[in-house]
Amino acid sequence: MKSLFGSFWRAVAYCLHPRVIALSLLPLLVAGAVTLAAGYLFWESAIASVRATLEHWSLVNSMLEWMSSMLGANFRTGVAALIVIALTIPVVVAMTLVLVGLWITPAIVTLVARRRFPALERRHGGSWWLGIFASLAWTVGALLMVMITLPFWLVPGLALVLPPLIWGWLTAKVMGFDALAEHASQPEREAILRAHRWPLLIMGIVCGFLCGVPSMIWTLSMQLIIFAPFIMVGVIWLYTMIFTFSALWFTHYGLGVLATLRDAESAMRAVQPAVVPSSDLQLVEEVPPHERFGYEDSRPLEP
Repeated sequence: MKSLFGSFWRAVAYCLHPRVIALSLLPLLVAGAVTLAAGYLFWESAIASVRATLEHWSLVNSMLEWMSSMLGANFRTGVAALIVIALTIPVVVAMTLVLVGLWITPAIVTLVARRRFPALERRHGGSWWLGIFASLAWTVGALLMVMITLPFWLVPGLALVLPPLIWGWLTAKVMGFDALAEHASQPEREAILRAHRWPLLIMGIVCGFLCGVPSMIWTLSMQLIIFAPFIMVGVIWLYTMIFTFSALWFTHYGLGVLATLRDAESAMRAVQPAVVPSSDLQLVEEVPPHERFGYEDSRPLEP
C-alpha cells in the first residue's frame, strides 16, 4: 500500500510538468476535432431520431406530455439530447483512453524511467502492434459491458457504481500493459500483472470514479445542452488529463515494482554458491593426488 500511495502523489506532481501538459493537448486536438465534426453532421438528426423513438412508445410519450406540461415544450428535446449525450460519452471515453495509451503513455514511460529509474534495462516484452491490438480488444469488451449493463444504469445507485467498475477494469488492463511493455520482458510483465492484479484494479476503479467527474457538468443546467458539441471538447480535455494522471500512476507503480523485482533477483543470484560443472569434477577425480597440489612424489621406490 505504501508504493500505491507513493506512486499516487508522484503522479499528481508529474501532472504539473510542462511536458505532460503539452502532451495532453495531442489527444484533445484529435478527439475534439472528431467530436466537433460529428456534432456538426449528426447532432440535430440524432436528437430527432431519439425523440421520434421515444414518442413511438405510448407509455413514454404520455409521461413526456405530462412532464412537458409542467416544465415546458422543450423538455422532450432536452431529454432526447441527454440520451444522445449519454450514448456518446462511452465512445468519447474509450476513444480518449486509446489515444492516451498510444501517444501519451510511451512518452510518460520514457520520462519517468529517465528521472527515477535510469539504470532500469529495457527488455521490450510488448510490441507496439500487440499493445494496439490489446487496447482495441479491451475497449470493445468494455463497450459491450456498457451495452449489456445499460438498462441497470436506470436503477438508483447502480448508475454510480457500474460505470466506474467498467472503466476501472478497462483502465487497469490498458495502463497496466502500456506501463510495462517497454521495460519488462513478457514473463516479467505477466508475473507482475498477475501478482498485483488487485492493486492495479483498485487504481483503475479510482480512475474510473474520477472519470465520472466530467459527466457531472451536464447536471448543472439543461441550458448547457444547446452548446453540447463545444462543451464536449472541454469534457474530452478533462478525460485526457484524468487518463494522463492514470498513465503516470500506473507507470510509477509498475516500474517501481519491476525495479524491486530485479533487485531481488540480483540479490538472490549474488548469494547463490557457484556451481562447478560435473565435467570439471570428473577431471579433478582423474588427476593423481600428488599432482593436484602442484608437487611430485620424490620418495624413492621401495624395493
